Order: sequence, then structure tokens, then C-alpha cells
Amino acid sequence: MFCRSPVVAATIGVVALATAQDSSFTSPQNSTSSSSGIKTISFGHSDLPATTQTITATDSVVVVPSSTYSQSDVPTGTPLSGDYTGALRPQVHFSPPIGFENDPNGMFVDDEGLYHLYYQYNPTANVAGNQHWGHATSMDLYTWTNQPIALFPGGPTEGIFSGSAVVDVNNTSGFFPNQTNGVVAIYTVNVPENQTQHIAYSYDNGYSFIKYEGNPVIAPGGTNPEQFRDPKVIWYEPTKRWVMVVAYPIDFAVGIFTSPNLIDWEATSNFTNHGITGLQYECPNMVEMRVENSTNGEESKYVMLLSINPGAPLGGSISQYFIGTFNGTHFEADDSRTRLTDFAKDNYAGQFFYGIPADQDQVTIDWASNWQYTNIVPTAGEELGDGFRGVQTVPRGHYLKELPRQGLSLMSYPHGIMTPVETELAVNNDVGNGAVFVDYSSLESKAIYFEANVTGLTSDSLQGSISFTFQSSVSGESISGGTFISSGDVWLDRSGTSAFQSPYFNEKFSYTGLYDGEGSWRISGIIDRSIIELFLNGGEAAATSVFFPTQPLDFMILRIADLNENATASVSVWGLEAAWLSQANANGTVVGNTTESSDLMPRAARLL
Repeated sequence: MFCRSPVVAATIGVVALATAQDSSFTSPQNSTSSSSGIKTISFGHSDLPATTQTITATDSVVVVPSSTYSQSDVPTGTPLSGDYTGALRPQVHFSPPIGFENDPNGMFVDDEGLYHLYYQYNPTANVAGNQHWGHATSMDLYTWTNQPIALFPGGPTEGIFSGSAVVDVNNTSGFFPNQTNGVVAIYTVNVPENQTQHIAYSYDNGYSFIKYEGNPVIAPGGTNPEQFRDPKVIWYEPTKRWVMVVAYPIDFAVGIFTSPNLIDWEATSNFTNHGITGLQYECPNMVEMRVENSTNGEESKYVMLLSINPGAPLGGSISQYFIGTFNGTHFEADDSRTRLTDFAKDNYAGQFFYGIPADQDQVTIDWASNWQYTNIVPTAGEELGDGFRGVQTVPRGHYLKELPRQGLSLMSYPHGIMTPVETELAVNNDVGNGAVFVDYSSLESKAIYFEANVTGLTSDSLQGSISFTFQSSVSGESISGGTFISSGDVWLDRSGTSAFQSPYFNEKFSYTGLYDGEGSWRISGIIDRSIIELFLNGGEAAATSVFFPTQPLDFMILRIADLNENATASVSVWGLEAAWLSQANANGTVVGNTTESSDLMPRAARLL
């Protein structure tokens, strides 16, 4: 979500929090539909005329437009276009056409296997504010199509903050009597006096939404109405109820609510005061996740993902997670340990895709920036249309695995990374103590995926190191990293690039892992013009870092050193496709989905 100033937040007061069983807890108030089954619905496009109509829930659903806040410079029904040729514009990571993006929102997989990504979006400036929900779709999570903006604010002081989306297969909401693929978005509306939880629903697979007339479905309780945001909703099959986790940010609590229909919500418990608190909690997620090679027979556990800002150990924003159990109303962490999702500085507000079965690896996309400097990075100028700000990580697959001394941990790896591979640049299965040099200056994308794997290690002979440098052949600027096997240390250094300076722009990051006795040590990574993502041992640790060179990085050096005589090393380097440039016209502009907006609307709306 778009963060409120913590200075302002500190003056607001404290929400009275307790468990649902505590009579002193002031539960948020629910907003429900009429008991007679009569619903009035509104169509959320600001360019349509204002009309209203009342229908029964059992009728064939008719989409009824109503007026919303109109901004002449924000088009409806058509995507914004943008220049994707810039030297700092990633090619296999999602970034908006123009303007500013932050948190991923509402991510789900539809019944045709199409992935939907919504995101916090300011289409009117290159800084945060004027929050909408942008929208993009992809069949492979690397080649994205920009879609029309999905959700618009309802007035000049309103913001559409973070939230989630679900597919209401069983029509629990009553909005979809004639379909099994209706989409419901659940999101926070921010106005100066409060933050409330709203829903909107879509008959056309999430391309356009109708704001529910009975909003808000949850109004804030307690004494802190301005700090209550970022709902994430899942379906809990054992009770056949929807479950929402939502943040009480400056009270360091996650509220858990349940509902039979996405409209009527009941507060059931709070998950409170765990881990690093920083100055506020944000963007909670909860999902069931498989356990690999469980030591106690548990095939799955629940993971609570939680972001904090400001107050991260490295400064600004970061995400952490907790592993535990969920019984339909209460999440209980297995322990009080703090576990971070990333050991660098540019990973925040990750969200799990709705619709991936629990026995498969869960997939997130995360915002790859930090609130300490995101509004001033050099990917954009002062004027709208001069570049962009904000980028998302590549999709990350996740499962739980027992690690030496660390116990059960979240594994994080680049999901489907071979999908965008365009060419094999280097393969050497017997590097030994040596180096691999790769000139990729002719690669259009300037995006690389690499793996280096050492095998033949033994517990009493772990010496050796892997290091890499990506360098500009023009300016000499570079970004580097590596790992020392004996100590388990992995490191990343972005100090060698010079297009951006900030006292908050930390230059070096590190993490310490532990050899697991399996005889191997591996490091892999993706570099994509102005972002690098690094992974240790297939996902034991991950790092996300943006960087800003004055000239493109186009040369790679990967070195293996000090291995024992029984160890061998292999290195593979692949060039990735220019997924955005492949959609661009002769001027480098990506237009997005140019389907007529009427084709994206349900037939009933087009007939009005």
C-alpha cells in the first residue's frame, strides 16, 4: 500500500486490540447487504453516465454504471503506453508504462491459467500518491501485457490502497448467479479520516470492476480508524469460509476475519507483537505451504508474511515471515524467531497468487524498491512520461524446508526462470579453479541468468569461493557478489555504479548460510539492466537489489577459486529475452492491450 507518514501516524492514537473473545475489543463494524436480497450495483468507469438501477440477486445480473471521480488525464478502458527502451528499464521484470508503482495487489490465476497482477499505481506522477490499481496479465509471469487501470479512486481525497482478489467459484457472494469465474477484489479505501475495507466484483475475468454499493464491508473499530489496511483473503476449505488477514499498522497486529460470502465479516482473532516491529506493520499474507522432507510428518504448514516500514535493520522497508498453524480463526506461530525474506534492501510487500493449490509451490511477486529512496531513483525525470518508477521482482516459487541449525525455513527461487531464456551464452561443466568470461553487449535485453555449482565437497574440506562481476565496457562501472563456501557467507556489492547517490542507498549486503552435508554449494542470479536478484543453494537465501549505472553493464566475469582437489565446478550463463521490447513499436513504445474497451466489458454494460 501507499504508506502514511509514520510521523503523522504516531499522533493518531492506539487501536484497542484484543482477541475476539475479549469483550473489551471493539470489533470493526460490518456493512451488509439487504436481507431481502435486493442489491444496487455500480459500474466503476468514470467516463460512463450516472444512472442507477435496483435488481434482485436472483435476476440475471445487469451492470449499472454510476459516476465516480473523473480525472481527465487518467484514461478508462484503455491501457497507458510507455517507452521501454531506456537503459535502466528491466526487460524480464514487470514495470509500469509510465508513472509510479509500488505494492503488487490482487494477484490471482484465472481458470485459463492466465496470471493477473494488479499493483499500487499513480498514473499521474512519478512519485507515490493518487493511488489506483494498475493491471497486467501474463501466461508465463515474464511476458506481461499492460491492461487498462482496474480500480479508480472515488474522489480527489480518496486512494485505492493495497488488497487482494479471489475467484468466487461457488458464488458465495451472490454476485455471480450465472458463472463460476467471477472475481472479487478486496481492498482498502484511504481517505483523510479513516481506512476501510471495500469490495468490487468483476464479470469479465478481472478487467473491469463494479464497486459494491454496500461498501465498506469492514469499518475500523477501536480508536485508530486511520490505520487499518491491506486485506489479503484466502478460502479455508475445512470451514468453507473466506479468511482475511489485515493490518493494524501502528499497533503491530494482524486482524483475522472470516466470512461466508465476502460481504459479512466477523473478527475472530489478532496475531500480535511478533518479530521486528519497526514503526508499522503492513501487507500481511497468509498461505498454506508444502513442507519438503518433513522431520515430523507434517506435509504442510501455514506461513504468515508481514512487511514493516520504516524500521528495517538496513533501514526503510523489509518483509519477514512466520511459520505456524491455522485452525480457521487463529494463526499460531511455531516460535518467536524473526526470519527475513531477503537479505538486501529492495524487497517489500510481496503477495502470494490466489488459486495455486497448496500441494504446489506457492508463488509471490514482490515490490523491488525501498521507501527510503523510491521516489527519487533515476529511472524517471520530473515530468510524467519521462521514464517510470517502481519494478516488481521476478516470480518466486516457495516451499518450506529444514535447514541446518535454522530449522524450517522459507525457500525462495526464481519460478520458471528458463521460460524467458533466449540463448545459451556459456556452459562449462569443469571450470576447476578458473574463470568464465561472457561478453553480452550484443544481447538486446542486457538481461542474464547464471548458475554456478560446486560439487564434491566434504565437511572437512569446504574451502573455495565463487565470485562474479557484471561490468560496463564503456564506463567501467560494475556490480559484484559471491560466496565463501567454508564460512557460508554470500555477499552483494552495488557500490560500483554511480548514477544515483543517497545516504540511504546502502552499498553492500551479506548473509551467512550453513553447509548441509550434501556435498554441493550453489549460487545463481538474474541481472536485468537495473536490478539483480541473487539466490543461494536453490533458495535458502535471496537478495534483491536495484542499482543504477550511467552506462549499460554488458560484460560478465565469474571466478571459481581455492577449491579442494576433489571438488569440481560447473557454470552456465543464459541470455534472457527482451520481453518488453518484443512488444514495442518502431519508437520503442509498448501500447498494451489495444482491444476495444467495449470488448473487455460484459455485454450488459455495453447495452446501457
